[in-house]
This record gives sequence, structure tokens and C-alpha cells, in this order.
Amino acid sequence: MVYVISKDGKPLMPTKRHGKVRRLLKQGLAKVVRREPFTIQLLYDTTTYTQPVTVGVDIGSKTVGISAITNKQELLSMEVELRQDIKKLLLKRREHRRFRRYRKRRYRKPRFLNRRRPEGWLAPSVKWKADAHIRLVNFVAKILPVTKVVVEVAPFDIHKIVNPEVSGKEYQEGPQKDFWDVREYCLWRAGYKSELSGKKGVLEVHHIVPRSQGGTDNPSNLIVLTAEEHKAIHEGKIKIPRSKLKKVKILKDASHVSTIGWYIVNTLKGRYDINITYGSITKAKRVEMGLEKTHRNDAFVIAGGNKNVNRAPEWYFGKFFRRQNRSLHKANPIKGGKRPVNTVKEVRGFRRFDKVRYKNQIGIIYGLRISGYFDMRSLSGEKIHSSVKWSNLKLLEKAKTLILERGEQRIPLHLKEDGVSCAGLR
Repeated sequence: MVYVISKDGKPLMPTKRHGKVRRLLKQGLAKVVRREPFTIQLLYDTTTYTQPVTVGVDIGSKTVGISAITNKQELLSMEVELRQDIKKLLLKRREHRRFRRYRKRRYRKPRFLNRRRPEGWLAPSVKWKADAHIRLVNFVAKILPVTKVVVEVAPFDIHKIVNPEVSGKEYQEGPQKDFWDVREYCLWRAGYKSELSGKKGVLEVHHIVPRSQGGTDNPSNLIVLTAEEHKAIHEGKIKIPRSKLKKVKILKDASHVSTIGWYIVNTLKGRYDINITYGSITKAKRVEMGLEKTHRNDAFVIAGGNKNVNRAPEWYFGKFFRRQNRSLHKANPIKGGKRPVNTVKEVRGFRRFDKVRYKNQIGIIYGLRISGYFDMRSLSGEKIHSSVKWSNLKLLEKAKTLILERGEQRIPLHLKEDGVSCAGLR
């Protein structure tokens, strides 16, 4: 599928007439504006007839599903992985800033009141995920004439996930009722002794899954230990039993999806015709069509796809990358008190996350070395070559915030297209 943009930048219907596209490029009547998905811009005036295009968005905390369809044909199918390192980087930035203020030893008066959170405030890591969904919809609207957007809003009942039998006033009577805080509840639950050895003494509460890895303050993620056992766990001398690990419920992703759903809907309302749907409806339709559970299949169903709509023969796997690292030096100094340079920015014209070709393989540069030998991997992170020389690489595309990779779609036999119904170039 080749996506087409008019001379003045408006999206037209895509085409499968690859011969026509090659002739236009050869004659200088069109130019390539994007490699994946392959998009051209016409350099001459043409008709602007388009068909209604609906975009389905399957909201996710880690992966987003996108599908764009007409009444007869799926035009675009994508799954995009979101970044999970925002919180970690913010904590690192705070560490750098505090260290710098400590070194300079000067008092700076507050310039403005920045501690009040406005209505609708979202945590930075959550807001980035919500904005990423909006960016993806806007990205699709640049290459396709989008007329409607359907978003699946998924309000998870966290209390019911933890306790499926809860109902009525029991929602107000959780296990921590009448306790001062979660620590007091955990100590009472443990009988004021270690939950590993049964010993008494100085007791501490330990996060089974660290907060830096998505762990929460939910009691299922907390275990009571003695001070000695707590220290030994952090030193790696003893481990938490598997029976304890299996009981941990990480509900961070469900909370994020519940939080960002309506934020995304309300933000997109100003630009698109927005409809909403729910997960139960999506699941019923997907099962009826015999589709496996994937984000792109859910997005296809959300957009209104059915057995009469031909699936796209290919789909795109995407990934968001961090593009800037403005920290000049690493935080920890080496011998002599010198702080080493943080990263190598460019070597032989190549940068991190540039898309390159090595022999017959296409991948991403994940690691740079001043020597000119790079770590090359696929977009999903699979190793292609751990030390490939720069002269053996061909640059295909400069690094971007969003990088896409094309793959073939496995379509059930009863949903395979009988013919091409997509409008072509005029």
C-alpha cells in the first residue's frame, strides 16, 4: 500500500498501483516523504476525491493498536510500543538537579508557585502515554483522510479485580479499614513477625516488586521482614519465595488505561468526530469474527471492521524512542574526580536509532562506539550484529521519535480479500 499526499499537503486515498507510483517518481511528478509507511507527495494538481475513513484506537499502557478502514478495505494496521522509562528519567533528572544545587551552594528565591496541580492534572509518565495516543491519531490523519475516530474506553474496576466478590457497601470496607496506614495493616497481617522466618524484632516492610519497576504500595506487593532479612534481600543473599511473587498483583497498567481514556477522548474532540466503545463490545465482535487477541485486531474491530471488510496484507510495528539526552556527563565520577562524557552523539555520520541496512537485513543502531563498530538490532530488540563496521552499513532513515517496521499480516481464510477495492491514483 502506497499512501498519497496532494501537492498542498492534504491526504488522498492510498493506492496499490505500484507501477504508476514508480513512473511518477521517475518523471519527477512525485517525491517520497516517508519510507515507512511508504508515502509520496504529488507535485502536480489533481482531484481530491476521498472516501470516509474511520480510525479505531485500542488504548494501552504498553502497546497501542491503530486501524484505519473504509467500508470495504482496511488501509492501515499498526501496533506501537510506548516508552516505559519516563518516570525513571525524571527521577534521574531530579538527582542531577539536586546535586548541582548542592554544589553551587546558593539560595534561589522561588520564582512562581509551581506546587499547585491544576484540574485534570496527570502524572508526567501517564500524560506522555496519553499524548502518544493523540500523536498517533494525528500521524494517521496526515497520510489518510480521517473522518471519524473510535476510541475504546476501558474503565477497570481495580477493587473488583483484587476481590471479584465485592459489591455494594463492601467497596467502602476494604481490608485496610480502621488501620492508620498500609504499614500498620501489613504488620497486623503478619502477626508482628517476619513473614519469611517468623522471627520477631525490628520489623521493616519491603516492596516485593520495586517501585522503580512498576511496583505499588498495594498490600499484596508488601512483605514484612526483619531488618537483617531486609538488608540481605537487597544484597542478593536471600530471595523472596515464588509463592509470594505469584500473589503480587501489578495493577499499574489497568490504572493507566482507566486514567488516560477520557483524557484522550476529550483532547481529540476538538479536531475529529469522536465515538466511544467498550471492551466487552470489542471482545464479543472479535470472538465472533474468529480473530486472535492482538492490539491491531482489537483496533480493527473498534473501527467497525467486520467480515465484509478486507484486511490489509501488511501491518506496521512501531516503537517510540528517546531522541535527546542533554546530560553532558555521567553522575558518578571516576578516579581523579573526573566525570566521564555521558554518550557518544555521532560516529562517521551515524547516530543512535538510525535505520540502516547490513547486507540483506534492515535494523536499528542501538549502540555507538568511537571505533566505528556498532551494535545493530531489529526494532523489536533482537540482535542482528554486535559489532558491525560502519563502512558495511547503508543509512536508510535518520533516527526519529517514532520508527515503524513493516510486517506481513496473518489473516484467517474466511477474512482474506477477494480483490483490491482501494481507490488508486487519479
